[in-house]
Amino acid sequence: MKRLPLFPLALRQLLRDARAGELRVLFFALLVAVAASTAIGYFGARLNGAMLLRATEFLGADLVLQGSSPAEPGQVNRGTALGLQHARVVEFSSVIATDNGIQLSSIKAANDAYPLRGELRSAAEPYGVETAGGGPAPGEAWVEPRLLAALDLKIGDSIDVGMKTLRMSRVLTYEPDRAGNFYSLTPRVLINLADLEATGVVQPGSRVSYRELWRGEPDALASYRDALSNNLAANQRLQDSRDGNQQIGGALGKAERYLNMASLVAVLLAGVAVALSASRFATRRFDASALLRCLGLSRRQALSLFCLQLAILGSIAAVCGAALGWLAQLGLFELLQGLMPAQIPPGGVGPALAGIATGLVALAGFALPPLAALGRVPPLRVLRRDLLPVPASSWLVYGAALFALGLIMWRLSLDLLLTFALLGGGLVAALLLGGLLLLGLRSLRRLLADSPLAWRLGLGQLLRHPLAAAGQSLAFGLILLAMALIALLRAELLDTWQNQLPKDAPNYFALNILPDDKNNFAQRLTEFSAEAAPLYPVIPGRLTAINGEPVQQIVSKESTGDRAVQRDLSLTWAADLPQGNTLSEGQWWQVKPAADALPGVSVEAELALSLKLKLGDQLTFTIGGLQRQVQVTSLRTVNWDSFQPNFYMIFQPETLQDLPTTYLTSFYLAPGHDQQVVALSRAFPAVTILQVDALLAQLRSILAQVTLAVEYVLLFVLAAGLAVLFAGLQATLDERIRQGALLRALGAGRGLLVKARRIEFGLLGAASGLLAAIGCELITLVLYRYAFDLHWSPHPWLLLLPVIGALLVGGAGVYGTRRALNASPLAVLREG
Repeated sequence: MKRLPLFPLALRQLLRDARAGELRVLFFALLVAVAASTAIGYFGARLNGAMLLRATEFLGADLVLQGSSPAEPGQVNRGTALGLQHARVVEFSSVIATDNGIQLSSIKAANDAYPLRGELRSAAEPYGVETAGGGPAPGEAWVEPRLLAALDLKIGDSIDVGMKTLRMSRVLTYEPDRAGNFYSLTPRVLINLADLEATGVVQPGSRVSYRELWRGEPDALASYRDALSNNLAANQRLQDSRDGNQQIGGALGKAERYLNMASLVAVLLAGVAVALSASRFATRRFDASALLRCLGLSRRQALSLFCLQLAILGSIAAVCGAALGWLAQLGLFELLQGLMPAQIPPGGVGPALAGIATGLVALAGFALPPLAALGRVPPLRVLRRDLLPVPASSWLVYGAALFALGLIMWRLSLDLLLTFALLGGGLVAALLLGGLLLLGLRSLRRLLADSPLAWRLGLGQLLRHPLAAAGQSLAFGLILLAMALIALLRAELLDTWQNQLPKDAPNYFALNILPDDKNNFAQRLTEFSAEAAPLYPVIPGRLTAINGEPVQQIVSKESTGDRAVQRDLSLTWAADLPQGNTLSEGQWWQVKPAADALPGVSVEAELALSLKLKLGDQLTFTIGGLQRQVQVTSLRTVNWDSFQPNFYMIFQPETLQDLPTTYLTSFYLAPGHDQQVVALSRAFPAVTILQVDALLAQLRSILAQVTLAVEYVLLFVLAAGLAVLFAGLQATLDERIRQGALLRALGAGRGLLVKARRIEFGLLGAASGLLAAIGCELITLVLYRYAFDLHWSPHPWLLLLPVIGALLVGGAGVYGTRRALNASPLAVLREG
C-alpha cells in the first residue's frame, strides 16, 4: 500500500475511535498544554510590552538622548527621518527673583510636544484638584507648591527667570519623567521652550542638561539607537525604559519568573496526561495492528498509520488550543482594562506558533515511545492474544520524554536554573518517594489477612501491580504538588510584594534639613506623622581610590560601580543598622576604632561586587575638598523597594561629624492633610519636601496587575491537573472493567465494589498527598533560595495535602471508573 492512501484510512479510523475515552483525554491534555503555553506566551509578551509602555512614562518618551550640550543637528534629523515623534527639554538651575525674595530653583524648558509618554498634571491652587494634560503657554510658568511657600506667592503672581518675566498660571503636581529624580533639592519650575532664549540664563559654559525625547515604532527606535550608539559624544548617553526604576524592575522580574514557572507546571502536567493517554491508545490497538499486518501492511506502514492518527489529532488539538489561548489572554486583558495602558502591543503570531510547537513536541516526546510498540506487534497475535510486542528500551522511552520535557521547559522560561530546579527536583523526588512508596505497599501485605473484604479488594488492586500503583500515586502526587506549589508561591510572592510596599509606605521625602532645624523639624513631624524614618545626615562625597589605586582603573565601563564613581554619592553615618538593610558579610561596628585605626564603612553588596571590594579594603573619598580614608568592615544587602532613605555607603559614627551636613528623612501622611505640609514648608522654608504619591500609585497599579495575572494562571494548572487525573484512570479502565465483571459474576454486590474503590483511591490519594507535601517543601527550598530570593521556612499546612488527596483522588477515582461498575458482566466475559 502506498503512503498516500494511509491518510484517508487514518482519518476514517480516527473518526470511528473519536468516542474512545483515551482519545478524549489525549485531545484535552494537548488542548490544555497548547492553550496554557499560548495564553501565557501572549500574556507575557503583551504584558511586557505594556509594562515597557508604562515604564516609558518615567522617561516621558520611548527613548531619550541626554547630554550636557545640545544634540547635533544630524542626530535630530536622523530621528525625524525615521518617522519618530520628537520633543525637546532643557533643564538647568537658576534663581527665581520676586519682590519678596529669591529662591534657587530647577527650571525645565519644554516645547509643546512634551511629554511624549504620560501626561503632565496640574492644579489651579496648591494641593487643589488635579487635572491632566496641557502645558505652560509662552509667557507662563507652572511651579511647585513649595516655591509658592518659600517666596510667599500665589497663583497669578509674576516671577523673573533671568531677564524674562513669567506669570505663574498653575501649580505643577506631576511630571512623568520626574519619578526617578527624587533628590532635586530645589523647587521645580516648568516653562515653555519658546521663552528660554529670552531668559538669557543659558550661556556657553552653563551647567545645563539637554534631553531629546523620541517616540515611535520599536523597529524605528532600534534603528535610531543603532545609528547613534557608535556616534555619541563623551557627554551624551541614550536611555530607555529598560534603564528605569528599580522597584518596577524587581516586581516585574519576580512576576515573570512566577508566570514562567506556572506555565512549566501546566505543560508538565499536560505532558504526563499525554503520556498516559498515548500508552492506553497504543495498548488498545495491538489487535488492530496485528490484523493490519495480516492484511498486508508492513511494519513501517502500520506504524505510519497510527502515527498519522496521532498527528491529525495533535494538529487539531494544537490549532484549537492556540485559538483558545488567544481568546483566554483577550479575556484577561479585558479584566485588566482599567489597569493597563490604552495601547497594548498585539503580540503577533509568535506566541501562537510557539504554543503549537510546544504541543507537538510534547506529543512527539511522550506519545511516540509507547506508539513505537505498534510497529512491532506480531501478526500471530490475531490467534494468540497473549503475544505482546517487544518492548522498546526503557532508556529510549524515558530519554525521549525527558528530552522533550526539558526542551519545552527551557523554551518557555529560557532560564536554565528554573528548568533544572523543577525538572531535577521533580525527578529526585519521584525516585526517592517512589521507592519509599513501593516499600510501603509491600509492607501492607501483612495487614490483608485479617482485613474486611472491601479492604482486601481495595488494597489487593494496589498490591497486584505495585509499580503501576506507585506510578499512579506519583502522577496524582504531581498534580497536588503542582497545585500546592503554585498556590504557595502565589500567596508568599504576593505577600512579599505587598509587604515591600505597605499602605503606609512613606509618601513624602524631606531633604536639606539644616542642623539647627533638625530637632524642631523632628518634633513637628511627630505631631502629625507617626510613620517617619530617622533623620539621616547627608554629605556629598566622591570615591576616588581603592587601596591607593584610582577607581577608574578598577571598575568596568557601564557597570553600577562606574556610574557610582562618576558622580557624588550621598554619604551618611549611623550607629544602628537601618531598617531594610541586612548584613551579608562582616560585622556592624560595636566600639569606637582605635586612635591609629581607620574608621569603618559599610558598603552596599551589589556596588561592592561591581567595585570588586572585599572586607579590609581601604577607600579614599574626596568630601568638600578634603580626603578621608576608611576601611570596609561590612557589606549590606539593601531593600531598595521600601521607599525608606537608603545609602550605598554608611560610615562609622563620628567619622564625618566635623564636616558641614544636612539631614534627610521620609514620612507618611494620610490623604486629606495637605495643609499640614504647607504649614511645614512655611515653618522650614529651607527644607525641600518631595511628594512621591504618583510613583507609589503607579507601583501599586503594577502589583495589582501581577496579582490578577498569577491567579488567572492557576486555571490552566488546574485544567492540566484534571487531565492527568482522568488520564491515569483511563489507563487502567479496561482491566477494572474485566475485574468488576468477574467479581459481580462471583456474587459481589455493587456496594462492596464502590467501597473497595473508595478505599483504593482514598489510600492512593493520601499517599499522593504525602508525596506532594514532601516534594513541595524540597522544591520550594531550592526555588526560594536560588530563583525568587525569598526566606524559606517550613509550611505546616501542607500536612493537609494527604486529606485533600484522599478526598480529591477518591472522589474522582470512583467517578472516573463508574463504567467498570455499570458494564454488563455477561457482555464483558463474552468479549474476553
